[in-house]
This record gives sequence, C-alpha cells and structure tokens, in this order.
Amino acid sequence: MDATLLKSELTYKYVRSSGSGGQHVNKVSSKAELYFNLQNSSVFNDDEKQKLTEFFDNRLTKDGVLILACDESRSQFRNKALVTQRFLELIQQGLKVEKKRISTRVPRSVKRKRLKAKRINADKKANRKPPTLE
Repeated sequence: MDATLLKSELTYKYVRSSGSGGQHVNKVSSKAELYFNLQNSSVFNDDEKQKLTEFFDNRLTKDGVLILACDESRSQFRNKALVTQRFLELIQQGLKVEKKRISTRVPRSVKRKRLKAKRINADKKANRKPPTLE
C-alpha cells in the first residue's frame, strides 16, 4: 500500500464544528471531513477492495464513499492530520490478514480440573436443599 498515492485520492471538506465555543466557533470552519471513494480507487486491486468493502460495511455510503470526520482540535490543520492518520490506521486494519487458528487438544489435567469444579459446585448446591425424609 502506497500511503502517498492513497493520500492523493483523498478529498477534504471543512465545516463548522458543533458544541460550545462562543462567537469564534460560529465563523471558523475547523472540523475536517475526509472523503474516500473506495470503488474508484486505483491504489487497491479487486481483492483488496472487496476486503475493505466488507471491513467498512456500515461506514460506506451507497456510492461506496467512506466519510470520516474529526473536530477534536480547534485547529483545522490538526484536525486534518488526525483524520488522515485515523484513515490510514483503518485501512491497515482492514487489510490485515488474520492468522489461521491451529486447534490444539485440551489437556487431560484441564478437563479434570473443570469436572472437579463442577462437582464441587453441584455438591454445594445440593447441600442447600432440605433433606428428604423417606
């Protein structure tokens, strides 16, 4: 994955942040919104696009556009850097190949320990009951 080529495909939009801030917040657009069109991207091959589409399943719009926003900082530049960093981390996370789990046998001592704990618990509950008279 080429990060510089990927960053060139990003588009940004700056909007006014929500929340308190007085008069200044009403005239400054410091919130950064990142837009990335996954379907038209030339950085990824078809398999990678499919994997990322599954990873971003509920985050993509109907057109296949990923939208991320950041308004943590008062600085527009800092918000842009934060949202870009978050985007790159999400892409890496989406492309990560999961290791195949190798199943192992449960040791005999673990089985014994589990059954012993079950027996102790069953006896404890049985002792709570009133005795039966025959």
